[in-house]
Amino acid sequence: MWSEFGKRMASHSGIGELMDDLGRAMAGQADMLMLGGGNPAGIPAVQEVWRQDMAALLEDADRFDRIMCHYDTPQGNTRFLAAVAKLFRDQYGWEIGPENVAVTNSSQNAYFMLLNMLAGQCEDGSQKKILLPVAPEYIGYADQGLSDDMFVACKPVITEIGDHEFKYHVDFDNLVIGDDIGAVCVSRPTNPTGNVLTDEEVQRLAAMTKERGIPLLIDSAYGAPFPNIIFGDVTPFWDEHVILTLSLSKLGLPGTRTGVVIASEEVIKAVASANAIISLASGNIGQALVVSHMESGRILKLSREIVRPFYEKRLHQALGWVDESFDKSLPWRLHTCEGALFLWLWCRDMPIDSCEFYERLKKRGVLVVPGHYFFYGLGDDWPHRHECIRINYSQPEATVREGLRIIAEEMRTVYG
Repeated sequence: MWSEFGKRMASHSGIGELMDDLGRAMAGQADMLMLGGGNPAGIPAVQEVWRQDMAALLEDADRFDRIMCHYDTPQGNTRFLAAVAKLFRDQYGWEIGPENVAVTNSSQNAYFMLLNMLAGQCEDGSQKKILLPVAPEYIGYADQGLSDDMFVACKPVITEIGDHEFKYHVDFDNLVIGDDIGAVCVSRPTNPTGNVLTDEEVQRLAAMTKERGIPLLIDSAYGAPFPNIIFGDVTPFWDEHVILTLSLSKLGLPGTRTGVVIASEEVIKAVASANAIISLASGNIGQALVVSHMESGRILKLSREIVRPFYEKRLHQALGWVDESFDKSLPWRLHTCEGALFLWLWCRDMPIDSCEFYERLKKRGVLVVPGHYFFYGLGDDWPHRHECIRINYSQPEATVREGLRIIAEEMRTVYG
């Protein structure tokens, strides 16, 4: 019945399982402790901003009708595009204009288009791939390729810190960008680990890709300058061969499905063309709600003074609950959380794999994400990939605290 494309889209995927669990939990399974999805927290002060903006939009009948009753251009709303370009020119001195910006129906949608435009079967008969310089990497890329084996991933260097902490680093000594690589892709902060590539690491990757004449994709869905869920000082990076993507989701607007792409004019024209083919145009509501904040620069203040402190407080609370519940004699470690919404738990030498651990936790009413989904593109079955789970610490305090208690209790049972 299905074409090759149909088979890929209809088959089981990690991101499908994650979103199904998320949807069921959010739809009323009150007994489930949802620590698995990437749904952002509801931050009261931020939600109030969007409610006020929506109320103002409803009061302006002419503007409301224009937004609701008309398509924007396939590239995006012209006012919004200009506002994004001006923000980055003013803040970082980037030489970009509206022609360097496009809007997509989420950054997830942007990556479906970009990854398949940059890799796969080429006109000359070659097969290009996407290089992930440090695994694990975002689960949402894994099943987006329309060709087999689209991704090549590199194992990280692992630094163990103290008794129960660790951190991944790019293994530049063994990072090779071969002739079959069409682009390099990183998330910053990295989903699932909360790892944040340093400015030096990003600049080094940018230099390597520029020398090879290929794009560097930087996924900043959680990053700077908005929503700025980064717990240290980093500088957003862009160059003519860099494709930077951002999102409004973690600003508390996941339902608007609004992604932003900053790239060369050539790439932006390609994204706009793909938008027209796939969607006609992108949604208007997210752009309409945020555009005045983009123009005034308030989006940076909102991110810096409300969004980031909220998540930083939640992280410290979660780490305190880990310290309260987890057995110090067991060989577990948490990745250093430098950003995003997640704790990345490594259960070294666990007698069962992360899938079975996930199922055991699910039966006890706790939803996490088994770690093996994030290690696609590796050439061998590295044991480490079966020893990790992702935990969302951003949900209500009682949910996170009780979920972590149950995870710790189940770990003690598993290790015996």
